[in-house]
Amino acid sequence: KYSQDDLMKAILSLKTEEECKKFFDDLCTYQELEKMAQRLEAAKLLLEGNTYEQVIEKTKISSTTLSRVSRCIRYGEGGYKNVIEKIK
Repeated sequence: KYSQDDLMKAILSLKTEEECKKFFDDLCTYQELEKMAQRLEAAKLLLEGNTYEQVIEKTKISSTTLSRVSRCIRYGEGGYKNVIEKIK
């Protein structure tokens, strides 16, 4: 049985953007990938100082999901901020 740790190792084993795209296209539905991208965009906008209203307007994210993203930014492990800084 694969664990979450195994999933993280699998992701870390990918070397190119093309490998990542192929893996995530197989692993996730189109909607799941869109929702993850939407969360990343919302996190970026929050970190830039946008209000909840502005983020919802720009991303069409639900207020419930935005609240979760915001909690992760404030109290989480710093994953959103780390990734956003790396892809700038």
